[in-house]
Parts: sequence; structure tokens; C-alpha cells
Amino acid sequence: MIIKSSSLKAGIDYPKNWSQFVDWFHDEQACRDYLYTLRWPNGFICPNCLANNAPYNLPKNKLKCVQCRKQTSVTAGTIFEKTRTPLKDWFAAIWYLTNQKNGVSALGIQRLLGLGSYQTAWAILHRLRYAMINPERDKLSGLVEVDETFVGGVVDINQQDKKKIVVLIAIELIEPKGFGRIRLRQVDKATKNNIEQFIKDVIEPNSQIHTDGSAAYGSVDKMGYSRKKTVHLGSNIPAHETMPGVHRVASLLKRWLLGTYQGAVQSKQLDYYLDEYTFRFNRRKSRSRGLLFYRLLEQSVTTKPLTYKGIKTR
Repeated sequence: MIIKSSSLKAGIDYPKNWSQFVDWFHDEQACRDYLYTLRWPNGFICPNCLANNAPYNLPKNKLKCVQCRKQTSVTAGTIFEKTRTPLKDWFAAIWYLTNQKNGVSALGIQRLLGLGSYQTAWAILHRLRYAMINPERDKLSGLVEVDETFVGGVVDINQQDKKKIVVLIAIELIEPKGFGRIRLRQVDKATKNNIEQFIKDVIEPNSQIHTDGSAAYGSVDKMGYSRKKTVHLGSNIPAHETMPGVHRVASLLKRWLLGTYQGAVQSKQLDYYLDEYTFRFNRRKSRSRGLLFYRLLEQSVTTKPLTYKGIKTR
């Protein structure tokens, strides 16, 4: 259950600053108690039988359902499942990640937490990026610009690791001026099928979609959407003026990848970075970093576990 931001209070529901963060999460039990409240705000619900009864508390932080007798824990079934990293470190990583405007590197997290392994810091960050996207989020609606951009190195079929990567972009336009939410997706090619599937997945039917003159968007108006088409070929008006939303997002995305991660993002892991960028862009107007910490932690306890191998093969 997602609690509306308007009903959440800084200093009560989430820490309002670093000093309060340190005070609240001073040990592992404090972190577990906070996760318990986030995961079961209306009382314990057994993941196995869905019974809503207070569980038995067992040694080693285990919980036992009074009805089906199944044992679980507050971290079971979340991205924290079977982690060897203390929850205090996870919480610190989430606070640091959401409080840095442009993101953080794995090396930065390793140094912050004093981790002996770079791979541990790398895996923590990717798991958190994976948790940044709520699969039940609302689709985009209203007037939506859709286009594609290229991310990465030079196009060379003999150097696959340096091949440019196609990223589809959709962004809501707020009239008379302004941008709303975005959606991003990595695809192998900007084909008609890939574009149509992207539109179906991220945009509400009956929305108006603004595209360029590409034939790949030719069937948009037959998919339950209305299409606004702008042909750029031969036009005296630059594309970034006629379709400002997608061009702004593409430019900022590339600058962010280059500035924060020095462009060292491979196609196999790009989806994680696209998730992080989407999370940040869609919450760019948030005045409370503590609320962002709360939201990411809230999504972390509803996100299924992701193994190290799973990160590599996602």
C-alpha cells in the first residue's frame, strides 16, 4: 500500500536530516522495526497464507505465522533477502543515493560504507536501482511526446561493446508550458514493433502522441491514440523546438551518464541506469530528500529479491 505524500510528515514518518537519520537508525533492530512498519503498516500479513495476525517472534529475527506456522522475516522476499551487508549500511546507501542530486558511483558507496569489496557496493546500487521502478505505476497520459535517441560509443558492428544503444523516450507535456513524467526503454532497434509495444506499455489509451514523421509511428492512430505528427525533414524549425520534451530528456540523460558515470555504462546494465534516471527525473520537484529516502525504501520492501547473477543477466 502506497501512502500519499501529503499524509507523510518529515520527522515523524521519515528523517528530515542526516542528524535525525543517525539517531533513528542507530542499530540493526531499529532498521528492522522501520522495515516492519513499511512492509506491514496495518499489521503483519503472512506472505504464505495472507493471515493478518500478530506473529510469534523467534530467535534470529524470524517471524512465525500463528495460522499456517510458516516462518519468514521482515527482509524475506525483498531486495534485502539473504544480504550479508548490515541493514544500517543499506539504509545509509539509500539515504546517500537519494540525497545526491546527480547520483553516486559504486566506488563512492564503497568508500562511504567502508566496504572491503567493490562488487558488494556495485550490487547494492544495482539492486536499489532495480527497486526504483514501481511495476504498478500509472501510465503516462494527456499529450505525450515519443522519440528515440542513441546512447553510447561509436557505431561499429565489429565492436559490439562500443555500439550505440537505442533508447525510446516518452514524456508528458504540461500545457501551456512544462514537462511531466517520463518513461525510458532500451531496445535493440527502433523498429515499428518495439515502438508500438513501448507505447502500449507506458501510455494510457486515448492520449495524444506527438511524434516525428517516421513511418515507425504510422499505426499509432489505429492503436487507440490520436497522433500529432511533425515532419522535421526540410523544416526550418529545429527539432528541439518542435519536440522540446524528448530532446531535453535525451540531452540531460547523456550528460548525466557522462558526468556521473563517465559514460562507462554497458548495454547489459543500462536498464538499471535508465531506471535511476527515471526515478530522479520524475521526482525532480520534490523538496524533501527524506521523502525520497522513504519512497525508495518503501519500494525496496515490495521488490522481489535480485541475485548477483540476476543483475548480470537482467
